[in-house]
Amino acid sequence: MAALRYAGLDDTDSEDELPPGWEERTTKDGWVYYANHSEEKTQWEHPKTGKRKRVAGDLPYGWEQETDENGQVFFVDHINKRTTYLDPRLAFTVDDNPTKPASRQRYDGSTTAMEILQGRDFSGKVVLITGANSGIGFETAKSFALHGAHVILACRNMTRASEAVSRILGEWHKAKVEAMTLDLALLRSVQNFAEAFKAKNVSLHVLVCNAAVFALPWSLTKDGLETTFQVNHLGHFYLVQLLQDVLCRSAPARVVMVSSESHRFTDISDSSGQLDFSRLSPSQNDYWAMLAYNRSKLCNILFSNELHRRLSPRGVTSNAVHPGNMMYSSIHRSWWLYTLLFTLARPFTKSMFGKVDILYPVVIRIL
Repeated sequence: MAALRYAGLDDTDSEDELPPGWEERTTKDGWVYYANHSEEKTQWEHPKTGKRKRVAGDLPYGWEQETDENGQVFFVDHINKRTTYLDPRLAFTVDDNPTKPASRQRYDGSTTAMEILQGRDFSGKVVLITGANSGIGFETAKSFALHGAHVILACRNMTRASEAVSRILGEWHKAKVEAMTLDLALLRSVQNFAEAFKAKNVSLHVLVCNAAVFALPWSLTKDGLETTFQVNHLGHFYLVQLLQDVLCRSAPARVVMVSSESHRFTDISDSSGQLDFSRLSPSQNDYWAMLAYNRSKLCNILFSNELHRRLSPRGVTSNAVHPGNMMYSSIHRSWWLYTLLFTLARPFTKSMFGKVDILYPVVIRIL
C-alpha cells in the first residue's frame, strides 16, 4: 500500500486486492503478472480472481519507462520529480478478453490538447508548425513535443523562437524540439527555409500552417504584395508547394490550415462570379484590415480543399480548422482598438489551454 500511495494509486478495489506476500508487476509490453514472494514464483493469473490483465494505453503525461542496471523496469514521473518501480497504469488495467470494445471518445469545449493526446506516442513523427513561438501555435508545438514528436518551430523572430524552445525543454528535457527561421512576408525566406528543411533529410508527417497577422495597417511586402494576404495565405501556399514532395514521401501525412469562421463574411469574386485578383492584394484606397483578414482565411479554406483533392490519393490529407471562439492571444497586437475589444471579450471566451488548442490534435489524431 505504501508503494501504491507513493504512485498516487492507493484507491484500490477490494476484489483485486492481493493476498499478503504477493506483488503486481508489468512487462515492458504492458502485460500484468503476479509475484509470490513466499513461494518465489510468478504467474499471469490474479491469485484471487484468476483473471489475466494488461495495462490500458500508454503511460500518463509526464511519465517515462526506463530500465535499471539490473534489467528491472522502473518509472520516472518528470512532473513530480520522482521514480517508482510500480507501473502507474496499474490503476487502469483491463481484462485480457474484454467483452466489447470501448466506445469512441467524444470531445467538447472543455477538452484540452493534452487530454486528446493522452496515451498517444508520436515518437518518430516530424511536426512543423509556423508561428509556433506564442499563442495557440506554441501550445500545439508543446503538446506534440511532450508526446514524443520531433517538433520544428518555424518563426520569423528567432529570439522568441529560442525562448519557446527553452520553455518546452524546461517541461521535459528529452523533448526533441528546434527552431528555424521563416518569414512568410518574404518569399525568398520561404524558399530558403524549404531548402534548409530538405537538407535535414527528415520526414514531414504534419505541417500546421498557423502563423497569421491581423488588423495590420496597409503595407506592401518586399515582394510587392499586400502583407496580410502574403503572410496569412500566399506564404503558406508557397511553403506547401515547396515541401509537397517531402510530404508525399512521408505518407501518411497531413496539412492543417488554421483558418477562421470569419471567412464567411467576405467574397473574392467579382459581379460576374469570376475571381477578382484585385481583392486578394488590394490597393491602399480599397484596403480594410478586417476584410483583408477574412479574405485570407477564405483563401486558406479553398487551398486546403483543393490540396486535399489533389494529394489525398497519395496519402497526404489536408484540413482547414477554425480555432474556436478564442480571443486571448497576441494576434490582435497590431492595433490598440482590437486589443481593447479582445480584452473586454476575454471573460466570455476560452483560453489557449481550453477549447482552441485541441483542434489541431483532433485533426491529426489518426496519424
